[in-house]
Amino acid sequence: MKKYLIALDLDGTILYDFDSLSETLSDFMKEVQKQGHKIVIATGRPYRSSKFVYDRFDLDTPIINYNGGLITHPKNPDFPRVDYTVDKNVIIDIFENNLGHIRNAFCEIKDAIYVHQEEKTIEPLLHLKGATKISYGEFKDTLDKDPNGAIIIGKQGRGKLIKDYIDKKYPNQILSRIWNVSGEYDSIIEVFTPESNKGKALAYVAEYLGFDQSQTIAIGDGHNDIEMLEYANLGVAVRNAHPDLIKVADIVLEHTSQENAVYRFLSEFLTIKN
Repeated sequence: MKKYLIALDLDGTILYDFDSLSETLSDFMKEVQKQGHKIVIATGRPYRSSKFVYDRFDLDTPIINYNGGLITHPKNPDFPRVDYTVDKNVIIDIFENNLGHIRNAFCEIKDAIYVHQEEKTIEPLLHLKGATKISYGEFKDTLDKDPNGAIIIGKQGRGKLIKDYIDKKYPNQILSRIWNVSGEYDSIIEVFTPESNKGKALAYVAEYLGFDQSQTIAIGDGHNDIEMLEYANLGVAVRNAHPDLIKVADIVLEHTSQENAVYRFLSEFLTIKN
């Protein structure tokens, strides 16, 4: 039987809300590994808020966080970690030259969080549980190292103005994307390095684990999963995935994360029954 390295996004792919994971899927993933397949988590989340999935699946592989900006191995301290960061002076410049468009912002260095100002309504974005440090204040005063990236919460309708500034001033040096959300938070901008993408991260993990590209499967739902699905031999998108992801997917599933799409697909594809 062919062995696969299966890369899984979290939010919108296997999590059916902020931190809920199906017991059926958890038990199934343990069976998948018993058959010789390997599972790797590939998420935009920090390690602290993805570890519970790693533990529930009982994984023994590296974990991809910050969309490939940080790759570590929770069970192997000798793993050659990957840690891409953004120059803190660039973050400070972007922030200070767009103050009129910005509602709030935060950066992360590993599991330390640096927030412009305390705001209860954005706490779900911060993944506070497990944070090693939380600092509030101007980035020029609080950022002591280069962060893995930044999230800028623009005032409603101002996201494109901030993105345009980044793209014009830092071409090929810094990338940005506006999250596909609406309403009050329609202008959330993610700032990251060109090296930080799940496709490169999956290639790195595959080589480390000894898997050929032809043995890789990637499943996701978001714009940040595009490079990962492009790299994988089999790229799979859940039903309600971002339109740009659907364009590059080899398979678009008939179900969503709330309908246990990944379990439905893999249990048939791998012919493993839980």
